[in-house]
Amino acid sequence: MRTISFLFGIFGLLFLSFNTLVSQTDDPKEIIQKSIDQLNGEYNQGEIKMIIVRPKWTREITMKTWAKGTEHSLILITDPVRDKGTAFLKRDKEIWNWQPKIDRTIKLPPSMMMQSWMGSDFTNDDLVKESSMADDYQHKLLGKEEVNGREAYKIEMIPNEDAPVVWGKIITWIGTEKYLQLKTEFFDEDGYLVNTMTGKNIREIGGKILPTTLELIPEDEPENKTLIEYVSLNFDDKIPDEFFSVQNMKRVR
Repeated sequence: MRTISFLFGIFGLLFLSFNTLVSQTDDPKEIIQKSIDQLNGEYNQGEIKMIIVRPKWTREITMKTWAKGTEHSLILITDPVRDKGTAFLKRDKEIWNWQPKIDRTIKLPPSMMMQSWMGSDFTNDDLVKESSMADDYQHKLLGKEEVNGREAYKIEMIPNEDAPVVWGKIITWIGTEKYLQLKTEFFDEDGYLVNTMTGKNIREIGGKILPTTLELIPEDEPENKTLIEYVSLNFDDKIPDEFFSVQNMKRVR
């Protein structure tokens, strides 16, 4: 995820719109690409709520998001007040963070990629991984299984040797109808399950049928979870490249 589909991975939104059932395929890489295309659009902007759930507390964060393909994305935190104005910019596989309280822009180094994003169960790496899901992995179709009442392709993804990814393996379930991303399991390099992400509340939003809630649960802390809820999505308005700049990240509202 991230995510995700992420966050930029989960929020970084892609290319084609499928409002009707598309032709079936048994090529696992093509299935992955169609699932990414179904989730996203050439341009995208929306409002999102993230809910972090812990045994003794729950925290909500609301944000605005903008994206062009998988390469350019921007997230602006709008609530709570203490985080309002904080922004994250993704260009290709690089991330910048604007912190208005200290008037500082930080470019996240590789050493920070596995750190928690905004205190959630998502990591900074989840913000950038979505763009590599089709190209940085070898894909194997393991068969078909049912996920929450929907038939799905079960696909194993093993990273290429030179791929700049952190997961040792990913298993994902893609719906045979409309190629919806229904469930994804993330494994470390030793083969241990780390996180499970599930797509829920499938409905029409922004003219597409999509999972509008993503639930991420860490395997070693099953009482914890993070929910991403899409409040609104717009795939129609074009966003210029200059919108996705470090300078604009500081003044976007």
